[in-house]
Amino acid sequence: MSQNLSTSQRFKQGAGSVGTILAVLVAILIGYLTFKVSDLEKRIKVIESKPAAAAQPQAQDTQKPVEMDKIKALITKGNIMLGDQKSKLIIVEFSDPSCPFCHVAVGLNPEVSAAMSGTGDRFKTVANGGTYVAPVQEIRKLVDANKILYIPMYANGHGSGEIAAQALYCAQEKNAFWPTHELLFTKAGYDLINDTVKNDKANAPQLAQYLSSAVDTAFMSDCLSSGKYATKIAADQAKAQELGFGGTPMFLVNGERFNGAYSFTDMKASVDKYIQ
Repeated sequence: MSQNLSTSQRFKQGAGSVGTILAVLVAILIGYLTFKVSDLEKRIKVIESKPAAAAQPQAQDTQKPVEMDKIKALITKGNIMLGDQKSKLIIVEFSDPSCPFCHVAVGLNPEVSAAMSGTGDRFKTVANGGTYVAPVQEIRKLVDANKILYIPMYANGHGSGEIAAQALYCAQEKNAFWPTHELLFTKAGYDLINDTVKNDKANAPQLAQYLSSAVDTAFMSDCLSSGKYATKIAADQAKAQELGFGGTPMFLVNGERFNGAYSFTDMKASVDKYIQ
């Protein structure tokens, strides 16, 4: 019967077969790409769910401490310095307000802490029935007791925190570091920084409005929009690299490294030997 088909009919039949084959190949390709995207998403979720160096204390032991002369060199105009500048203990923190593990270390964002814990309660704070002691809260207590010098600095750990970090420097001009810090490191602050501000100076007024309970809105908006502390943020990042930056948060306790969202219980022995 096929012998009686006209040339055009044979061409159409052949074209139909080719079209069918192409459709099958396209379907296979789409299926493969869908699988790869799904697999990539799963890998990202696994990576994001893994705890920072807090789960790997041996990471701290394998790195040499930063020399104390380099730590003391940070006691200089332009840096935020909280506490006693003559203290025997200097704690430096390189942090990023957009970084989830930095939020874990502050302890004011239980939603992010839960997400970073994976399937367990690794970062569930004592206040919420867990065992994790947020180091920044303990550092603040030591600052308030005038027992240490705390120098918070910025390093890029997530990609969207530069404007928010500049806000901390602006706030320090008004002696409002801690109230501003607390607002930035809540769930609302985390979402605003990562979903709205995203390092865009055009969105600085929204961040200033969010911080209005801590700092005058007009002052904060002008400070951020002018980029007054943009070069300071860049200098902070260069300093972090110079001191062996290993990801945010990075704590230096008189130069002793704690790379990651360590519980303060892991740092306590290092702290106590200088303040007792």
